[in-house]
Amino acid sequence: MAEDQPQSRDGSLSLALAVVASSTAPLLLLDGDCRIVAASASFCQTFQMEAADTVGRTVFELSRGEWEIPQLHSLLEATLSGAAEIETYEMDLRAGSGLRRLVLKAQRLSYGADQAERLLLTILDVTDARASDKHKDDLVREKTILLQEVQHRVANSLQIISSVILQSARRVQSVESRGHLREAHERVMSVAEVQRQLAASTLGDVHLADYFGQLCRSLGASMISDRHQVVLDVYADDSWVPATISVSLGLIVTELVINALRHAFPGRRKGRIVVAYRTD
Repeated sequence: MAEDQPQSRDGSLSLALAVVASSTAPLLLLDGDCRIVAASASFCQTFQMEAADTVGRTVFELSRGEWEIPQLHSLLEATLSGAAEIETYEMDLRAGSGLRRLVLKAQRLSYGADQAERLLLTILDVTDARASDKHKDDLVREKTILLQEVQHRVANSLQIISSVILQSARRVQSVESRGHLREAHERVMSVAEVQRQLAASTLGDVHLADYFGQLCRSLGASMISDRHQVVLDVYADDSWVPATISVSLGLIVTELVINALRHAFPGRRKGRIVVAYRTD
């Protein structure tokens, strides 16, 4: 049995070398001193190296010393000692072609107590993927800015329309026509305010107490002519919700308040409207 152990070790190493060499992912097989035992063809191709120039050198000596990074030293040593494993560790590599973003994974290989230490290091170049993600993020930010600008212009246009309607109401002689125009003015002003409020809450979480308070103050300012006749109060707890939910809640509150102002107090009867929100 003792005579078979060297052959077993040689066979295991040969198998490991064959697996690394044929890997489609960039792989390095390192010894206990972080010297390269084998490098996959994909690693050499990705980082433009010759396999003969890698074997026997430490990973920190590759190329012109670009891999000499203190954090990489610490992480490989910790993995070899068994204290830790590198899980998708990202680092920047300054190579001849510029700055490259790499994702590393290190795994300690165990062949038994009497075997030499080995470390399998996987290196993925995610430079193009990160650049693509950044480009997408930039496009999203640009579209968000454009959307906010469109919403702002829509709100301004609605306010202009309401002003034109109000001027027309002042000029007409018919009481009935004047009433219809004033109702149209109030409706457009309410829609404009809702548009402004929703545009202001398209990003991040929304504090509902502030949101409902401002929304109802704006609705009251545009639709309640006599503050002594109708009172509009808001009571809300300290809830925060995503912007998409606040949009739906804002539309519901707006419709309910407008309907109450229209129909709840016939004959200019005095009253009070309460908008209350509580999370249970």
